[in-house]
Amino acid sequence: MRRREFIKLLGGAATGWPLAVRAKERTARIGALFSFTETNPESKGLVTAVEKQLNAAGWHKGRNLEIDYRWAASDPERFARAAEELVRAAPDVLLAFGTPALIPLKKSVTSIPIVFSAISDPVGQGFVTNLARPGGNITGFSNYDPDIGGKWLQLLKEVAPLATNVTVMFNPQTSPYNVLWMRSIEAAAPRLSMAPMQGSVQNDEDIRRIIGLLKTKPGSGLIVPSDPFTYERSAMIASLAASSQIPAIYAYPRFAHDGGLIAYGVDLTDQVRRAAEYVGRILNGENVRNLPVQTPTRYTLTINLKTAKALDLNVPPSLLAIADEVIE
Repeated sequence: MRRREFIKLLGGAATGWPLAVRAKERTARIGALFSFTETNPESKGLVTAVEKQLNAAGWHKGRNLEIDYRWAASDPERFARAAEELVRAAPDVLLAFGTPALIPLKKSVTSIPIVFSAISDPVGQGFVTNLARPGGNITGFSNYDPDIGGKWLQLLKEVAPLATNVTVMFNPQTSPYNVLWMRSIEAAAPRLSMAPMQGSVQNDEDIRRIIGLLKTKPGSGLIVPSDPFTYERSAMIASLAASSQIPAIYAYPRFAHDGGLIAYGVDLTDQVRRAAEYVGRILNGENVRNLPVQTPTRYTLTINLKTAKALDLNVPPSLLAIADEVIE
């Protein structure tokens, strides 16, 4: 092969390199804001999922990528400060996990692409104009399933058939979207012969008060949907419900790990992994406007058999067979 042809061949190969490879020539920056604490047992897994997915897209932390993480739990002031710090650093992309994280980022910037995960009803909350064409600088992955409220009721009834009334406990300030779940639960309640009611909580004493009231009412059950406020108090809530002999279903596996009866909900690790995939695609040249908002595809069912036995409940074999995790 002649020298000129060889050089031409090399040049052609270079222009055909994937963007993920050519990305190594520059350093990108990501700002990530999470609705958890950094010490949360699940936080490390979420970070691992983000960085592993970005690695697959050609972006490696410490080599061609910088990631600024911020953790704000359920404190609105911390979220506002963290969002301001991240935006001030002028990252290439922002990653928001949870509604409390997305709200201040959306208010702070319109020019930086924002990818979200674990957001309920992004259209109804005004984050995007529609799912297929979100518009603006925001897209991501919604954890909104309009039927999940009915599924929670059904699962609770299967495990605790004597339950006739159920309280849906959440903090309206940290999870205003839970009104959606209430509608779904209220719609499904008649066919399951159950009477639902909302239990609003804003502090630990509210939680103790509500569970204390449920303890005095025969046939009581408890639903704890997605909410960063209750999530932070998973051990407390699960312990109080179990010791009060109240069958309860939760949105996150962490509650079952902390002694809760059953957990069913969107797989958060899968959500954040898919969000990181979008971040990688944006870093590799895709326009945030061309990436549609996607709805949940993966759910997890966790059953604490030890707690079921303590509550004198028999978990149907059909549920045990489909559970992702059974704690004995």
